[in-house]
Amino acid sequence: MNQVILIGRLTRDPEVRYTADQMAVASFSIAIDRPVAAGKEKQTDFPRVTVFGKQAENCERYLAKGRMTAVQGRIRTGSYKNKEGATVYTTEVVADRVEFIDWGDKGERGGKPETAFFDQDYNRPPDVAGKPGVSQDSQIPEGFTALDDDDDDLPF
Repeated sequence: MNQVILIGRLTRDPEVRYTADQMAVASFSIAIDRPVAAGKEKQTDFPRVTVFGKQAENCERYLAKGRMTAVQGRIRTGSYKNKEGATVYTTEVVADRVEFIDWGDKGERGGKPETAFFDQDYNRPPDVAGKPGVSQDSQIPEGFTALDDDDDDLPF
């Protein structure tokens, strides 16, 4: 089984390029803190993430440096020879699904960030009012429901 789920902050804005057949390919890295014992120095990993198709375009449009995101996908390794002839080994995450956890100043309501999943079946994110797929009065995407903070029926 080759599956990975990562949560971290983008280290820079996503870079998007297009293949010969006009498929979008986005690349970005996320910073993920490693758990450390008390008194030890904090360590961070910076895995590279690659996203394809409509998801790549959405990542370019809605993600930015410093934003929190979750990525679900698989690990892909490879290698190549550099100019000096040495073999360089690569490891990246090929994302099947990207979740925007932190929207920053976009789409934030009442100080609580909204989240949205992007996978092969759902490719239109929640957006601000005035754009397709968003209810004008609530800024909640059509088909989504808002959680009421005053709901006393919750057992916790």
